[in-house]
Amino acid sequence: MIEKKTNISAMTVLILGLATIALPLYLTVVIAFKQPSEMTNSISGILSLPKTWSLNNFKEAMEITDFWHSLRNSLLITGLSVVLSITVHSLMGYALGRNKAKSKFYSFVYLFIVSGMFVPFAILMMPLAKQTAELGLANWFGVIILYVVFYMPMNVLLYSGYLVNIPMALEEAAKVDGTSTWRTYWKIIFPIMKPMHATVAVLTALAVWNDVMTPLVIMAGSGENTLPLAQLNFQSQFGTNYNLAFASYLLSLIPILIFYVICQKQILNGVVNGAVK
Repeated sequence: MIEKKTNISAMTVLILGLATIALPLYLTVVIAFKQPSEMTNSISGILSLPKTWSLNNFKEAMEITDFWHSLRNSLLITGLSVVLSITVHSLMGYALGRNKAKSKFYSFVYLFIVSGMFVPFAILMMPLAKQTAELGLANWFGVIILYVVFYMPMNVLLYSGYLVNIPMALEEAAKVDGTSTWRTYWKIIFPIMKPMHATVAVLTALAVWNDVMTPLVIMAGSGENTLPLAQLNFQSQFGTNYNLAFASYLLSLIPILIFYVICQKQILNGVVNGAVK
């Protein structure tokens, strides 16, 4: 009887969870294919299917956002941010994870870095805008550096936590064979952390890909746009063109969705391995 109630409760939660995802996705697709004349203030008008399925909204949205140029900038910034984050943060996570229990200095550095998660971007926004401009970093390169710094606390926390599942015996055996710490890391530890690399890659890519505020503040006046920045063109003082906006949202969703599907298996492995010590 208890098991039956548990199954019913679990099924109810799953249905509610599915509804919270399926309904917004349905609305996005339907509105993206509708013409503005089909949009009404009634619920039925919003939920109804388009009278004719046309790609005109997508074509116009691509022209307004300069889609291919904005896509290139987003891919460049996201790709480099992910690669640098995996390289730098995994090294820091390894150094701190292996030494924080032995040394108060490493423990302090670890806590200092992780505490960065509690600093809101709004506090740093104006000083960073001024400093990047003075250093000549008010461009996509400066944005990438900031992303590597912003996501350092969370990624270092993930990497150092994942190292608990990697036995020290592997490193001790490599040390006995005369392998340096640097070579041990790249040849043994780094490949073993592949599931966590995938997890960090997806979390960082999602955050960077969808971010508006950082490029808006740092790259203002540079003439360069990312996809989220370009999509601000659909919002004006007097309203928002939802048909074109939702069409653009769907277009920008495709690359990051493909990336997630590719990394999905490794993410699941990382979750399973992280739960079992």
